[in-house]
Amino acid sequence: MEQFAYSDTWREGTVSYLKMLYPRLALMKELLSDKGSIYVHIDWHVGHYVKLLLDDIFGKNNFGSHITWEYQGSWVESENNFPKRSQMIFYYTKSQNAIFNILYEKERTDSGVIKRWENYIKDGKIFANNAPYDDGKFKPYLKKFIKLHDREPVEDDIIAEFKGRRVGDVWYVSMLNPMSSENKNYKTQKPESLIQRIIESSSNENSIVADFFAGSGTIGSVSEKLNRRWIISDIGKPANLISRKRFIDEDTKPFLYQSIGDYQKEVLASSKLYKRIGDLSHVVLQLYGAIPFKDEDSYIRNIGYIKDSKTLIFVDSPNKLTGLNTLQKAMELRNSFMGGWKKVIVLGWNFTYDITQAIQSLNDDKLEVLVIPPDLLDTLKSKKGYDKLVDSGKVRFSSLQYLTIKPIQLEVGGKKDEEVINIELENYVLLSPDNIPLDDKDKEKLQEIISSDPLSLIEYWSIDPDYDGKTFRSKWQDYRENIENDNDPYHVIKKTTLRVPKKSKRKVCVKAVDVFGFESIVIEEL
Repeated sequence: MEQFAYSDTWREGTVSYLKMLYPRLALMKELLSDKGSIYVHIDWHVGHYVKLLLDDIFGKNNFGSHITWEYQGSWVESENNFPKRSQMIFYYTKSQNAIFNILYEKERTDSGVIKRWENYIKDGKIFANNAPYDDGKFKPYLKKFIKLHDREPVEDDIIAEFKGRRVGDVWYVSMLNPMSSENKNYKTQKPESLIQRIIESSSNENSIVADFFAGSGTIGSVSEKLNRRWIISDIGKPANLISRKRFIDEDTKPFLYQSIGDYQKEVLASSKLYKRIGDLSHVVLQLYGAIPFKDEDSYIRNIGYIKDSKTLIFVDSPNKLTGLNTLQKAMELRNSFMGGWKKVIVLGWNFTYDITQAIQSLNDDKLEVLVIPPDLLDTLKSKKGYDKLVDSGKVRFSSLQYLTIKPIQLEVGGKKDEEVINIELENYVLLSPDNIPLDDKDKEKLQEIISSDPLSLIEYWSIDPDYDGKTFRSKWQDYRENIENDNDPYHVIKKTTLRVPKKSKRKVCVKAVDVFGFESIVIEEL
C-alpha cells in the first residue's frame, strides 16, 4: 500500500526524489527555531546529492557534522566490494545559537583508556584511595577537588566522575533487533538508541521535536520518554496507524491526531497535464459519463450533467476534503442552477472523517456522494493514460465506506452518579475493492472477506463517550494484535463496556479505521 502512495517519488530516478525533497527541507528551515537543528538521515545512494541541497538551504556555515552511523552486528556483505556497514546523518543548525548538549559514551572494551584506568574506577567514579597521585592525568581532578573543598582528599572522597569519552561523529549503534519489543515491523524504523542520542544532543526538556517523515513514530516515542514535546507527520496511512497504536501501547500522554491532507494533492501538484482544477474536473466528468457545461453556459468549471436525466454532477477538488459545506453547496446548485435539477451527485477525492455523519444529517435522497478512484490521478499523468481509461471503461466511482453499531445499551452503574455504556460493532461496509490498488488476485480475496467477515477489516476502533462535535477524545480503544483483550490477532474485539459519570444527555462517538487507513465514525445521542 505504501508503494502505491510513493509511486512517483522515484519516477525520474534521483532527480524526482530531489525535487520532492528540496521544498520540504526549505519549509523545515522556516519552521525551525533559531536554537533549532536538523538531522537528515540518508543512505549512500543519494547522500552526496542531499548534502548539496542542505548546503544551499541552510548555508555551509551552519553545517555541523557529517555523522557516520556504523552498524554494530548487522551489515551487508559483498564479494566484490567493501561491505556496507554505515549510513549518513547530516547535522545542520538554523543559526550559531543552536542548542547543543555534550554527550558521553562508554569506551569500547578494547579501548586503551579503559585498560589504563580500569584499576582506578569503581561504579563509574574515581575515589581518592584509587587515584594514582603521581599520575599526571589525575592532577587536574585533584586540583579541582582541593579548590572546591579547600582541603586534601581523604580515602573515601570521590574526586572525579568517569563519564567516558565525548560522543564524536562516528556513532557505533546497533541496528534494530528484530526480536526487541520496540520493533514495529516497519521497514525504515530506526533504533530508539540512535534517536535518543540525536534528541539529547540538540534539545532540552520541553523543547519541541518534529519529524515530517515519521514512519513508525520513533521520534514521538523517544521524545515522550525524554520529556520533550513532539509533532510528527507522514503521508502514508499505515505509518499514521502504526504510530497511533504504538503511543497507545506505551501509555503516552494524551495527543491530538489530525488528518490534514492526502496524496492526491501531491500528484496534482506534480502533474504536467492538468495545471487547472477545472481541466481535471472536465476529465473526471467525462470518465463518469457526464457532459461538462460549456464556458458560455457556466463560469463554474467543476460541474456537468447527465443527459436526459436532469442529474447535476459536482466534482470536488483533490486539494480539498469533501465535507458538510461542500455537500450543502452542491445541494444549493441543484436547487438553483439553470432552473434546478432532480438530483445532484458529488464526486470527491478525499473526505472529512465525519462525512458519513454529514450525509445522514442532511437526510436528502436527492443527494448522492461517490468516491473517485484514488489511483486515478496516477493513471491520468499522461494523455495515453486517459485514452486507456476511456477505451477500457473500467473507471468505477463507488459509495463511501461506513460503520454501523448496534443500539447502545445504557444501564445504571453500581456506583453513585455512574452509568454503564455497552457498545457493540455491527457491520462495516468498505468502498468497492476496485478502488483499492490491489492486484486481481488480492481483490478477489478481499471480496470474499467483505462478504463473509467484514469486521475483520477493522484495524482500530475507539470511543469518545462525551463527544463535543469538534474534537474527538478517545477514552477507550482496541486494535488488531492487541491480545490483552482476546487471543485473536486478526480481529478487534467487537463489544466493550465503559463506566462513565452519569449525565442527563450525552453524545457518544465511535471511530473506526480499516486496514487500508480509511476512517468512519458513528455518532449516537443518548
